[in-house]
Amino acid sequence: MKAIPIPAIAGAYRFEPRPHQDERGTFSRTFDADVVRSVGIDPAAFVQDSASRSHKGVVRGLHLRRDQGEAKLVRCSYGAVFDVVVDLRPDSPTYRAVETFELTDESQVTIYIPAGCAHGFQALTEPADVAYRIDQTHDPAADIAIAHDDPTLGIPWPLPVTAMSERDRHARPLSEVIGRRG
Repeated sequence: MKAIPIPAIAGAYRFEPRPHQDERGTFSRTFDADVVRSVGIDPAAFVQDSASRSHKGVVRGLHLRRDQGEAKLVRCSYGAVFDVVVDLRPDSPTYRAVETFELTDESQVTIYIPAGCAHGFQALTEPADVAYRIDQTHDPAADIAIAHDDPTLGIPWPLPVTAMSERDRHARPLSEVIGRRG
């Protein structure tokens, strides 16, 4: 597994495994504490693993946490997703940068998203499973949702949106959310 910095989002990394393929199928290491530690991320900081299954066209996000936020390791474990990270750390050199990725079960690439960045994705396949490793215990009172279609972000969602949560459907534009983060 190797760690590759993502220049568009300061402190973000792409962890690329080296899958082994033979007549049985594929084996891939999806997390390696030594590799994570080698780029300055504490592997012991992750306290929660979560998973989602989405139908094709579903958008989840853009989600963010108030206060200190939360860092995430995100991977598509089945199918494919269009993944989005938005840097919303005011002191970051890449503040307000948007970066997109296609994450697939074939590549098993994991994206490290630093605390203070918003995250979302759209399922490209039927279904798409996403696995998350998160460094904060969930606190629903700290959840923030940003409109996925905010024109100031210009996210090029590849498919028509087929469904989203009620919270995401009523998410506010970034300009309204930035002032409420504290």
